[in-house]
Amino acid sequence: MINAGTRLLGLIGDPVSQSVSPAMHNAALQALGLDYAYLAFRVGAASLAAAVGGLRALDAAGFNVTIPHKASILPLLDELEPQASAIGAVNTVINRGGRLRGYNTDAAGFLAALKQHGVEPADKTIVLIGAGGVARAIAFALVSHGADLIVLARRLPAAEELGQHLGTEAGHIKALELNRMNLKKFLEEADLLVNATSVGMTPDADRTPVPGDLLRPGLKVFDAVYHPQRTRLLCEAEAAGAATISGLPMLVAQAALSFELWTGQKAPLELMARAGQEALAR
Repeated sequence: MINAGTRLLGLIGDPVSQSVSPAMHNAALQALGLDYAYLAFRVGAASLAAAVGGLRALDAAGFNVTIPHKASILPLLDELEPQASAIGAVNTVINRGGRLRGYNTDAAGFLAALKQHGVEPADKTIVLIGAGGVARAIAFALVSHGADLIVLARRLPAAEELGQHLGTEAGHIKALELNRMNLKKFLEEADLLVNATSVGMTPDADRTPVPGDLLRPGLKVFDAVYHPQRTRLLCEAEAAGAATISGLPMLVAQAALSFELWTGQKAPLELMARAGQEALAR
């Protein structure tokens, strides 16, 4: 029961109405009898600094960060854990005595989702679409595990900056513009395609970042979008004979890691996954 001693946890981003994070975290908190409440707050770019200052002033225990703030929040934090600094993006913040420390659980969450589906990145050729906060974490995870990575983004400078930030050796990462020609060229030989953009997310579920005729059997397709679970990209990939992985396993895995950072308790992973599934079905 919420009372004067209840600690605040939350999510900031824009949009947040589609998020199932409140359902997952509150189910886990209730199951473990922990006196926290998790809420989602829509925060536009112009209000980010004020929102972070407000959460600090309210002594919130911590919060998650989603699009479009995962990189832009960095200057507003007091410190970063090393992996978040290496990635250049934060999705989890802990407040300790008024000092805000940023973490990134997206990278580990993505790798956990691949592992669940028997995918090992080492020595694989992987096409990554996007260069935002989620893409940065995924790129870091893939290159750190020995993948050859092609980053395709609508804004070429963003893709190039991502590659430069990771500081990888030549040949491990290429940064190019997202267009049909580059998609066709690199998907012909790719082992895995990863969509790390919000294209195809509710309410724009009729959109896809990749033309369906470029998908093929033998390709694996991961979509970080989890709402809907069966995005247009995944449906068209299945129709083309490709294996698919939805964004929900990554969401659950990264959420569980955030939960453990805030509470110091082992996250009830299966319960959180079930709560997420039920929230998506509503």
